[in-house]
Amino acid sequence: MLTFYHAPWSRSSAIFWLLEELGTDYRMELVDIRAGAPEDYRLIQPSKKVPAIDHDGTIVTERAAITIYLSDQFPQAGLAPPINDPSRAAYLTTLVYHDAVFDPAVSAKVHGLSYISNDYSFGLYDDAVSYLERKLSAAPFAAGERFTAADVILGMGINYTMNILKGLPEKPVFKDYVSRVTDRPAFKRSQERDAELAAQVPAFQALFQGNTP
Repeated sequence: MLTFYHAPWSRSSAIFWLLEELGTDYRMELVDIRAGAPEDYRLIQPSKKVPAIDHDGTIVTERAAITIYLSDQFPQAGLAPPINDPSRAAYLTTLVYHDAVFDPAVSAKVHGLSYISNDYSFGLYDDAVSYLERKLSAAPFAAGERFTAADVILGMGINYTMNILKGLPEKPVFKDYVSRVTDRPAFKRSQERDAELAAQVPAFQALFQGNTP
């Protein structure tokens, strides 16, 4: 049994998309991180964050680790380059770079944190933006010429930070990339379902009521 610990409209939404891409059966366990996850959830995720998965008793946390684990566990989906494939290096690099560099650098920028590159392991926001612009100008997808699970994580990250958070410049290369990777049935299914789940979360109910005609 695969159990997916999820909070709608959160960082775990990327894993929701990934699970839909994989096409495997899973059970969803909702965690209300906005109201405060129950203390015993620390046995699954030590910081009471999402996402997390429990696969037949094996617990995996952190998006990059979950993505690598699941994509290797379900190779029939073709979302992970095999170990000896040269594109696997770019695939793994993108997954770790997104969560260890891009995500915290954008968060620091949005919150107005002023620092020099050596102050934090994730480096500078401008360097992250320049790197991703170069990378996505050189190839259509994160690992090269074909869509992989790395595009789920990077695509969700760029889509959110550029179009919703407004923490990333709307560069043509970013817009083209997001359009390319999100034009997939699995993305649309997960987004639709995530919005339905978000409507049931007390923290979002005022937002949904405000959008009601």
